[in-house]
Amino acid sequence: MIFPRNPAKGGTSGPGMAWNSIAFSFTWRKVKVGKIHSLLDPAGGSMLLLYLTMSMNRFLLFPLFSLFAVGCISSQQIVAEKAPALFREVALSAGRQSDVVLVRQGIPAYLMLVDGMVQSSPENRDLLLAGAQAYAAYASVLEEDEQDRASYLTERAKQYALKALELTPPFKGALGQPLEVFQGRVGRTEKKDVPTLFWVGNIWGGWIATSSEGAAAMADLPWVEALMERALQLDPGFYYGGSHLFKAILLAARPEQFGGNLKKAEEHFQKAMEYGQGKFLMTDVYYAEYFARQTLNRDLFVSALKKVLETSPNIEPDLTLSNTLAQRKAKKLLARVDEFF
Repeated sequence: MIFPRNPAKGGTSGPGMAWNSIAFSFTWRKVKVGKIHSLLDPAGGSMLLLYLTMSMNRFLLFPLFSLFAVGCISSQQIVAEKAPALFREVALSAGRQSDVVLVRQGIPAYLMLVDGMVQSSPENRDLLLAGAQAYAAYASVLEEDEQDRASYLTERAKQYALKALELTPPFKGALGQPLEVFQGRVGRTEKKDVPTLFWVGNIWGGWIATSSEGAAAMADLPWVEALMERALQLDPGFYYGGSHLFKAILLAARPEQFGGNLKKAEEHFQKAMEYGQGKFLMTDVYYAEYFARQTLNRDLFVSALKKVLETSPNIEPDLTLSNTLAQRKAKKLLARVDEFF
């Protein structure tokens, strides 16, 4: 599989740092006490795409059409061999954008292209994972009053993600099996599988968060946790300590009787901050939202969010879009400080 290098310690990232970043944050959009209402949130983990239709034409359509015109290789070969690298270029370009509206307007055309390529090569794991990340990313940049649409997009993202997981050797035939069987397959994975474990876990969690199926969707959470726990074991620094952040939010959001533990949550938050090195601003936003609020620490809540707002969103150029969304979220949370405390 073709993955760009992860800027954090130890690991590589999925096909498109920008998409991964946004999709990861989207997973944790609205975790509430007693219920994981949203396991991803806009601006943090990897996967947003296209920042303009013209950019898509430049980076994707023109190179592909050129190959067709030359007639040197078949469309199947183009999809399998060329598309993932082209997707990476577009994703990196999108990640460096600070104009959220521009990105939001450009993604739909990209999704149509991805769907067409997946139809042509349905067993291409790279394309499936890229498509899953793209759909999850698009859901993350929608406005809050578009949640019905977000639910559809995360459902599509989950379908692609689980298909990509099934094409990963340890998981062939594992979906639909009892949890113990699934956990056994997870235990066979190696460090090279971390990108798949991490992004499939996040996207699957995002579907749980936005699904209208309620308790039926929540029943999938142990499978998601198995994937994320294994990613944490194999490569704790992957994607700015993203597995630590996932764990921290779950521990902080859950009541104690259901496995919540604020002390352990803080430990995981601190680890995520260590790996993020102050560049992944959604970590601080979630620290305020899920830890400071739960501990009724107003000063910590305010200071963490002000830190986000005082940091340049392009402190890490490839995370500009993600960090811009983090700052938007920080402003909204600060405006409600008197409501929370």
